[in-house]
Amino acid sequence: MANDKVLLLDTTLRDGEQSAGIGMTGAEKMEIARQLQRMNVDIIEAGFAASSPGDFEAVSAIAREVKGPIIASLARAHPNDVDQAWRAVEHSERPRIHVFLSSSEIHQMHQLRKNREEVMEMAVTMVERARGYCEDVEFSPMDATRTNPEYLYQMLAEVIRAGASTINIADTVGYAIPSANGFAQLLRDIQANVPGIENVTLSVHCHNDLGLAVANSLTAIETGARQVEGCINGIGERAGNASLEEIIMALDTRKDHFGVDIGIDTTQIYPSSRMVSRISGMAVQANKAVVGENAFRHASGIHQDGVLKDRSTYEVMQPERVGVPGNSLVLGKLSGRAGLQARLEALGYSLSRDEVSRVFESFKVLADRKREVTDRDLEILMDEESREATEPISYTLDQVQFSGGDHGIATATVRLIDPEGIPTTDAATGNGPVNAICNAIDRAIGVVNRLVDFNVQAATEGRDSLGTVTIRIEKDGKTYTGRGADTDIVVASAKAYLSAVNRQLASDESANVPALGSTPD
Repeated sequence: MANDKVLLLDTTLRDGEQSAGIGMTGAEKMEIARQLQRMNVDIIEAGFAASSPGDFEAVSAIAREVKGPIIASLARAHPNDVDQAWRAVEHSERPRIHVFLSSSEIHQMHQLRKNREEVMEMAVTMVERARGYCEDVEFSPMDATRTNPEYLYQMLAEVIRAGASTINIADTVGYAIPSANGFAQLLRDIQANVPGIENVTLSVHCHNDLGLAVANSLTAIETGARQVEGCINGIGERAGNASLEEIIMALDTRKDHFGVDIGIDTTQIYPSSRMVSRISGMAVQANKAVVGENAFRHASGIHQDGVLKDRSTYEVMQPERVGVPGNSLVLGKLSGRAGLQARLEALGYSLSRDEVSRVFESFKVLADRKREVTDRDLEILMDEESREATEPISYTLDQVQFSGGDHGIATATVRLIDPEGIPTTDAATGNGPVNAICNAIDRAIGVVNRLVDFNVQAATEGRDSLGTVTIRIEKDGKTYTGRGADTDIVVASAKAYLSAVNRQLASDESANVPALGSTPD
C-alpha cells in the first residue's frame, strides 16, 4: 500500500454532542476545540450552525480563533443551512461546508417523503450553493450503506461535477460489515463506478450500532479511503461513532500493515479523552481500548511477570505514547506550590501564576481532607476548576446539610447564592438524602425537574477517595447533565444536581433568543 496520509476528521463537537444527555456550552466547545488543535487533528467539525443560535455562535467562535485544522460546519441540503454554515465558518483560515442528504429508499420514503429525482436535485443544487462560498465542500449521502448502489454511484458522480471535494460514505446506522464482500466491496465499487472519484478525497463516517465502527473505518483505509471521521471516546448518536483514538493508535501501532501517515500528536490522546469525558458527563469504561483505566494495567501474575521483564510482552503500545502520565507522585497537605505546579505540568496542564495560586487554594482544602492526593485526584480537581470557569453559573452551592434517610424520610437544607450574590436557603424532604437535596434545590430556585440518571464513581482507591457524581435531569423533553466531585458523596450529588439545573436555566434563556432564519420541514 502506498505510503500516504490519512486525514482525521473529529466530529465530537457535532455528532458527539448528539449523544443523549449531552449538551455543551460554547465555552466547553471552545475548550475541546483547542485540545483537538493541540492533538493536531486535520478537520474539526465544530457543529451544526443552523440548528440553534448557540451552535452558530460556537462554530463562529471556533472558526475565528482556532488555527491550523480545517473548521467545518454541517448543513442539511437546504439553502438556509448552507448559508448559515458559511456565515459560521467564513472567518476560518481553512473553512469547509459539509452538506448531507439521505440517499437510501428507507430514508427517502419515510423521512424526506420525496422521490429519487427530487433528492438528486436537492443534493446537486446545495453542493453548488456551498461551492459558491468556498472550495472545500464535503458531501455525505446519509445511510449510504443501505442505498441502491446504482443510485448511489449516480448521486456521487453528480455532486462531484457540482463541486464536492470530499465524498463521505456514511454508515449512518452501523449496518456495514467489514469484510471483503461487505463494506470493502462497496468502497471498491464506488471507486470503480463513479466518474471523478479519483480527483476527490474518499471519506467514511461509521456508526457503532453493531460494534463495528472502528473495524469498518480501518477496512475503508485498507480499501483506499483517505479520510475517516470519528469522535473522542466514541461518543455520538445511539451506540456512538467510530472511536477516533482507537483508529489513530491502530494506524500508529500497525503502520507496518496500513502503510499510511497521520499527523496526530498521539501524546494528546489521553488528555483529550479525559476532557471530553468530563465535559460530556459520559464516563470512560475501565476496559476501553487505549484510554480506559485498565488499558495498561496488568492483574494476572503471568502478565505482570512478563511486563516486568519486558513491557512488549503484553503491551503493543506504551502508555506514554498516548499521553498517560507516568511516575505518579503523591502530594499531601505539606506540599508547596512548586511541587503542585510541577506535577500538574507533568500531567499536561499549563497554568499561569494566578491560576496556580487559585488551584493551590483548592488543593490545600482537598489535602486537609485526604491523606494523599494522587494524580487522579489532581485531574478531578482540575476538571472541577475548569467546569466552574466555563459552564453557565446561575446559582452556586454554599452549604448543604441533611439528616435521616435510613428506613425513613430524609430532610435536607441547602444554602445557595443566587446570580445577584444574595443567599437563599430552603429545605425539603425525600426518600433519601440525594432526593431530599434535589427537592430542596428545586424549592430554593423555583424549578421542577425530573431526575433520570444518577451515577456515582469512586475516582481513586481508599476510604477517603474523591467521588464523582453524574446526574441527568429532564424538563420539557430535554436532558441536561451535571457533574460534581467531593470526598462527601452527598455534597458531590448536590454540586452535580445544581450544575445540571444551571445548564437547564441557561438553556431556557437561550431558547428565548430568536432562531436564525427558517428551517426545513
